[in-house]
Amino acid sequence: MTQVGNGAQTAGRPTRLPRSARRKQLLAAAQEVFVAQGYHSAAMDDIAERAGVSKPVLYQHFPGKLELYLALLDTHCDAIVAKVQEAMAATSDNKERVSGAVRAYFDFVDHESGAFRLVFESDLRNEPAVRERVERVEQGCIAAITDTIISDTGVSRSRAELLASGLVGAAETAAQFWLAGGRKVPKAEAEALLTGLSWRGIASFPLQGESA
Repeated sequence: MTQVGNGAQTAGRPTRLPRSARRKQLLAAAQEVFVAQGYHSAAMDDIAERAGVSKPVLYQHFPGKLELYLALLDTHCDAIVAKVQEAMAATSDNKERVSGAVRAYFDFVDHESGAFRLVFESDLRNEPAVRERVERVEQGCIAAITDTIISDTGVSRSRAELLASGLVGAAETAAQFWLAGGRKVPKAEAEALLTGLSWRGIASFPLQGESA
């Protein structure tokens, strides 16, 4: 028999994958289906078929469609926050930090998997568990940038959070606008344009110890 779904079947018998490998396989299949169809139109039958497994195998790992969707959200929400945190920690050059934060958003929306649609364009935003995870992305990214602004400028936390939210909002909106518009501006140039705009504002705040 021809192998189906990453080697899910061989010679008529299911291939026994380690649990972690099977889970990874199921999540990859689910992501393809959710990105293509949205949450409400996707069916567990579609996901099982895409993975090349039976529905009982799928349900052994995930009790329902929502749990499967939330597992994907957790993966991608954690990833974007980690990228912004890495950008803040990677250098002491604040312009490079802004550039890294902007790049994190552009890389996320430009990834061939289309996973950003699960986070930023979900058709399940009214579900509390989904909304909590989406808000966690925003708050996590804002927190990472806030701490950097406070340490470098000495402004109050409330003011730093406001500045950080502006940068996060601009990066998310601009990256999605760029993608939806057909990538008319080369990616590197688009990132540089937004970095330049954001940096001109943030750079106007003096570093601690400097006079305004």
